[in-house]
Amino acid sequence: MNMDKWIALVRDRMEELGLTQEQLAERVGVSQGSVGHWVNKRRQPKIESMNRTFVEIGMPHYNVSLQLRIVGQVGEERGIYEVDDDDDELDLMQYIVCFRYPVLGWDELGVADVTEPGVFEQTDYLAQGKAFWLTVENDAMSAVSGRSVPQGMRMLVDPGLEAEPGRLVIARQPGKPAIFRELAEEGGQRYLKALNSNYPALLCEDGCEFLGVVVRVHGAF
Repeated sequence: MNMDKWIALVRDRMEELGLTQEQLAERVGVSQGSVGHWVNKRRQPKIESMNRTFVEIGMPHYNVSLQLRIVGQVGEERGIYEVDDDDDELDLMQYIVCFRYPVLGWDELGVADVTEPGVFEQTDYLAQGKAFWLTVENDAMSAVSGRSVPQGMRMLVDPGLEAEPGRLVIARQPGKPAIFRELAEEGGQRYLKALNSNYPALLCEDGCEFLGVVVRVHGAF
């Protein structure tokens, strides 16, 4: 059970907003004692309260869901939390903290006034920044062998991570559209390298902007 992700996120956000347990409890519609139990890992809230909390702390695109758990399967151990439900069926379930991030178009990158995205995808990855999904548009990162990210794959981009050599990044050279490449460094110079050998490596120009680091990739259907 990865409830620790939910707890850490709520605690950090409460601190950022200067929000007390009493204030959060009033917003969510529960007692201050309940919030205290949640954030101190003494009791697990109902799923409705967990998602209502996300809304009230300004993170409505984060989501908690239930997943069927086969009794006796090899996997993580049972959680030690108490649950605010008496339903025995919960023994067959486990709470999964998921995070929903918007699917953006390449033309929306870096745009200040983007219209509210209509599509979101969820993952178990807790981003450091305002993450988003992008769809790979060409074969520049498709390789015959080794690491390969073919056209049509959807990738999760985290702007909160530092772009370092060896990482797959979304970068934008001055006056040019954003591209998806591997960041490389040779002889003190940084390059944007395609995994497809038919594409040349590009020297990172002065003012090259890194819009995020790719942290997840999956097929888009």
